Amino acid sequence: MSSTAITDWNKIQDIYPVNQEMIWLNNCGTTPCNSNTIDSVQEYLEGYAKKGVLTEVRKYTNVKNSIRKIIAGLINCDPEELCVIHNTNEGMNFLSLGFRLKTGDEILLLENEYPSNIYPWEHWKEKGVKIGTIPMASTPDQFLDNLKAAVSSHTKIVSLSAVHWCTGMPFPLEEIGNFLDSKGIDFVLDGAQGVGLVPIDVKKMKLKYIAFPAWKWLLGPLGLGMLYIQQDKIDTLAFPFKGTGSVVNDEVYLPYRAELKPGADRYEISSGNFLDWVYFQSTLEMLQKIGFHSVMERIYELADYLSEGMKGIGFQMELDHFPDYRTGIVVGYKEGISMEELVSYLKKNGVMCALRLGKVRFSPHIYNRKDQLDRVVELLGNFS
Repeated sequence: MSSTAITDWNKIQDIYPVNQEMIWLNNCGTTPCNSNTIDSVQEYLEGYAKKGVLTEVRKYTNVKNSIRKIIAGLINCDPEELCVIHNTNEGMNFLSLGFRLKTGDEILLLENEYPSNIYPWEHWKEKGVKIGTIPMASTPDQFLDNLKAAVSSHTKIVSLSAVHWCTGMPFPLEEIGNFLDSKGIDFVLDGAQGVGLVPIDVKKMKLKYIAFPAWKWLLGPLGLGMLYIQQDKIDTLAFPFKGTGSVVNDEVYLPYRAELKPGADRYEISSGNFLDWVYFQSTLEMLQKIGFHSVMERIYELADYLSEGMKGIGFQMELDHFPDYRTGIVVGYKEGISMEELVSYLKKNGVMCALRLGKVRFSPHIYNRKDQLDRVVELLGNFS
């Protein structure tokens, strides 16, 4: 990507083969691979084929350090507070099993939350911990009011998404974080729909814990994710799964040792899928070179463009409920038509989108083109 200027989006579009096949607008679900990343993975495989783990191509320590350094810069944390895991659900389970709660305590979750931030907490019910929900709202300000009303003297943890996966509404994370911090409540973030899409600053937002995947807004591979734990919280958590990679000096297998690594990478309990690490490093380096702020602004520009086109043909847009908040998730509906049939029609015409809560959801990324969005609006108009 050394020759790609941050304003030359055509070069980004050209390295995504998916653009020759379809219009992929489900980037808050999964993201396709680009040809530069294919080259990086191929280079590593060729090196591995010749020398196995002794290859000098994409060395383990260098790749790990690169991933953690880039993500640390993105969310304003220390690289030692990050580790590479498999997915959001795994990270949430690590955290949930680590908290030390007692009977009568309360955990608050989001109404209509994605399952990855629901199922990991359910085991607490059997231990006498209450699982409550915060009602969803149409605007971020209304949601903040709902959260404040839901918090009680028993609330110990609030675990939320950064952006609602069905409506695209970003939550006011800084206001939420400061409120919860003032109450002594731990703030856990499901960053799947947030990291890479909206600004996240763990210090400003008083965030103690975040789990998120690689394959959405960060354009990485399926089956890879990240876990952030604030340094002073790492040793307060019970450690549920000790593995070969959890202990200090882990490359020396004997004698067995009890001392855990001081950073979050104690959660990298055993050998990871290093090929996915190489893939992820490649996409992170591309995004970093473009500039994460520029990436976000381009996503917002495309989302606004699509939203305006949809409004022009009579669609009701979720974005209109929170005009002061930027998002790349475009959700809409139109009275009098079957949204399920509409989504099926779009997919048959090569547009990848999703049906969420009875509405159509689109999520563009930097490799999408405005003429593709014009085609989507044309299809929507033809159907309705």
